[in-house]
Amino acid sequence: MKDMDEKFMKVALRLAKKGIGRTSPNPVVGAVIVRNGEVIASGYHKRAGAPHAEIEALAKIGEKVREGDTLYVTLEPCHHHGRTPPCTEAILRSGLKRVVVGMKDPNPNVTGGGCEFLGQKGVEVRVGVLESACRRLNEFFLKFVTTGRPFVMAKTALTMDGWTATSTGHSRWVTGERSRQFVHRLRDQVDALMVGIGTILADDPSLTTRLKNRAGKDPLRIVVDTHLRIPQNARVLHVDSPAKTLVAVGEGVSENRLKTIQKNGVSTLICPKRKGRIDLTALMDMLGTKSITSVLLEGGSTLMGAMIRESLVDKFLFFKAPKVLGGDDGMPMAAGPGPQTMEGCLWLNDLETRRLGDDLLVVGYPEYMKGSGAEESIKTG
Repeated sequence: MKDMDEKFMKVALRLAKKGIGRTSPNPVVGAVIVRNGEVIASGYHKRAGAPHAEIEALAKIGEKVREGDTLYVTLEPCHHHGRTPPCTEAILRSGLKRVVVGMKDPNPNVTGGGCEFLGQKGVEVRVGVLESACRRLNEFFLKFVTTGRPFVMAKTALTMDGWTATSTGHSRWVTGERSRQFVHRLRDQVDALMVGIGTILADDPSLTTRLKNRAGKDPLRIVVDTHLRIPQNARVLHVDSPAKTLVAVGEGVSENRLKTIQKNGVSTLICPKRKGRIDLTALMDMLGTKSITSVLLEGGSTLMGAMIRESLVDKFLFFKAPKVLGGDDGMPMAAGPGPQTMEGCLWLNDLETRRLGDDLLVVGYPEYMKGSGAEESIKTG
């Protein structure tokens, strides 16, 4: 039975992945109904406000099941009224007598107890099947609901000797086409993409999602610009996109300059300052209040260094190209003071590697996440 439960939970997980980037601020969820060892119905949560995965699956069989049917769902069925009625009620109406759940709902703001409620009504409930994989799949949601802040992924492209650009700032392109397409798929999955003003001044990017085989979703574009130095003709201020551009500025910027930027339909967010720069911890809190659950941090080095020193990065993605700059005057991944000894370095856990053409992608989770309240969202297999 254990192997069978894991087999069908993997099917539910594959379905849940289809919702990545579309359900925020809600989790991604997949569900399948199994009869005599075969999947007879399936569903996944497509977007916030749409039917939940369990409801989609049940609808395909008219909410009527037979003796011995089992529902597999990656997240605990909801037992509260939100945009949709409780899934537990639909499960009971259907007559299901066995439900297998990947993970419990960690949201402290929701009246949970879906598993307990079903158990009290005579439904056999098994919890924790492939829990690690279910938690990893919803790491954005887990971080957001337990801390009120977005999950931050830091992406950087590096030569083999550790540089992101030459001494002149030239960086097109460090990595190959497959790595760049991978980054665009990441953009398609997150709520927001964040860069510092240095990146805007150096590269003038549009910060949009460009996928080869399908239309992508542009994330909110966030520019961290303490003193509002962004040029009026910057491409990021004039992008033809459903997604907005938000410029985070420090307190004290003149009203006239703010109004000039806002004329372009761009939003501004006034943030408290610390040591002359935007307080990045406060910025993360402010983004959380806007229901931004995930941020892809793409640089540059000043912002990257500050985010690392503030322990605000939840996941690192290093794209290593088979190139050697061969000098000591390149641009580093992170600028600013580092530790004095190797013991002070940031340790990465749960490393994963993969080839992307000629490039190597290394993914890891920082050690400082321990004790933050979100470690359960990243300590997964």
